[in-house]
Amino acid sequence: MKKIYILILTACVLVSCKKGNFLDDKANTALTEETVFTDSVQTIRFLTRIYEDAGFSFNKTGALITEHATDDGEPNGVQSANNPSFILSNGLTNSSTLNIQYWSLPYANIRRVNLLLAKLPNTPLSAPMKKRMAGEAKFLRAWYYHFLLKYFGGVPLIGDKVYEITDEINIPRNSWAECITYVTNELDAAAKELPSVTGYTDIDYGRVTSGACLALKSRVLLIAASPLFNGGAITTESELANIVSYPTYNVDKWQKAAQAALDVIQANQYALNEDNATRPGNGFYQVFLQRKNSEYIFSFLRAPNREFETYYNPPTRGGNRTTMPTQNLVDAFPMKDGKFPIKNGVNPTIGEASKYAYSLNPNPYLNLDPRFYFTIIHNGATYFLNSSNSQAVVNIYLNAPTDGFNSTTGPNFTGYYARKMCDENISANSSFNTQRGWPLMRYAEVLLNYAEAITEAGQPVLAYDAVIALRRRAGIEAGTDNLYGLKAGMSVTEMREVVRNERRIELAFEDQRWFDLRRWKLAFTNLNGNFNKAMRITRVGTVNTHEIVNVISQKIMVFPEQMYLLPIPDAEIRKVSLMRQNPKW
Repeated sequence: MKKIYILILTACVLVSCKKGNFLDDKANTALTEETVFTDSVQTIRFLTRIYEDAGFSFNKTGALITEHATDDGEPNGVQSANNPSFILSNGLTNSSTLNIQYWSLPYANIRRVNLLLAKLPNTPLSAPMKKRMAGEAKFLRAWYYHFLLKYFGGVPLIGDKVYEITDEINIPRNSWAECITYVTNELDAAAKELPSVTGYTDIDYGRVTSGACLALKSRVLLIAASPLFNGGAITTESELANIVSYPTYNVDKWQKAAQAALDVIQANQYALNEDNATRPGNGFYQVFLQRKNSEYIFSFLRAPNREFETYYNPPTRGGNRTTMPTQNLVDAFPMKDGKFPIKNGVNPTIGEASKYAYSLNPNPYLNLDPRFYFTIIHNGATYFLNSSNSQAVVNIYLNAPTDGFNSTTGPNFTGYYARKMCDENISANSSFNTQRGWPLMRYAEVLLNYAEAITEAGQPVLAYDAVIALRRRAGIEAGTDNLYGLKAGMSVTEMREVVRNERRIELAFEDQRWFDLRRWKLAFTNLNGNFNKAMRITRVGTVNTHEIVNVISQKIMVFPEQMYLLPIPDAEIRKVSLMRQNPKW
């Protein structure tokens, strides 16, 4: 009789699983297919195990987090080959451990889903429960597939097949079009089997809903319509081009993506968490500190903790400052009227110049978009200090004690600390915890999906409402024209720039930027041959002088064209003769 620990191997790659987990405990010889799937509690626990990896790419302490491979964040110190910052040193190969994990973890969970679906009809669960669990499982399978598509392009679709370790597997990669059709059809089917967000009792809050299926469909179709995948293959070989993209550009792909996002919007299941009465942008700040709220569509619920504070806080607050925001990201934030100031005689972003004067000295952090203050700790900002049990100034100027900019703070120091999703009333070295769920998909993303897709479909006028909703919630001033800083009558090119920038700051550090730069085919331009920027502040007496410099490490980023798609792991290529490698690898 087969043991469960054998059965949860990936479909194509044999991988080791987490130790000590119920489903993977090799010491528990009682766990077999028969004992698990003839017991209702154990069957539900099997589904729960599939949920456990849903946040693998978002996990701030995990090996696969992507924010270190972008122009938004610098890692604390030199990172190992098992960290995505390694990507920007051109160190990734088709046999890198990191790359193998990007491939193997999704497939391991896809196989778990297939096993569950195969056994579910004969489990001792009620018919309604079986239907709901099947819907949840189909969503999760689509969830893991969508990561494979973002990483690699078209991949082998194994359907409902449950491969055994003795099976000889030799199946080719499916085309990009086949993969997108399969995933979106699965999401449509799952949506019909699942309740809405109001259909769950409190004990089941956080499980997949019909709305989550529609939101993921929106994301998948947006990816499919994007420049890298919509006729944008980085190869001229027709067969391989069909595997990694649609063969030719089609504007209808954008229209389909816009409609998918609009379906979520019109379902009225979700709403932005808005509170500007307490202070501008407070709703944006609070959304990440509520396990249950109107904006979360799919989240990874956590017990009360201070994990983000440990990850992001400066040393005086006990944090590891594992990711430090760059000056590049700071410069993306508009002023609080939603417009961008003229800097050095040049207006860097579409739109009329802000009414708020900007100057690098003496203080460049005045009158900014309120989201800036809830995303980044800058020199002179206040944050909870445990030793005084109160809000206290964070000093980041050159040679300031503990938190300051100097050679001992690490080669990747940027002059900023992150505070996105952190609770300002606790710190890593305090004894307090806060509630949170990881925002794997939230309503703000759906609005941005719609704004981008409808703009690219040639109707930028229809994008205004979505962008205005986000800026209003952010606490940006409405202005006399109620456009929240947006220029009236923008062209496709102008609105494209606005939406992309809005996406960058709204979704900062939410596992989006790396994927966005790649699907827009901007990573080669934005990341290749450039330095991330830092802010160095020199204090003389009480006067600060600000200077934008390269990060201390002077680490130039390297992003060759082949990095738009990760390489299929070498082990797969060698043992599966029909498997095609990605372009230029």
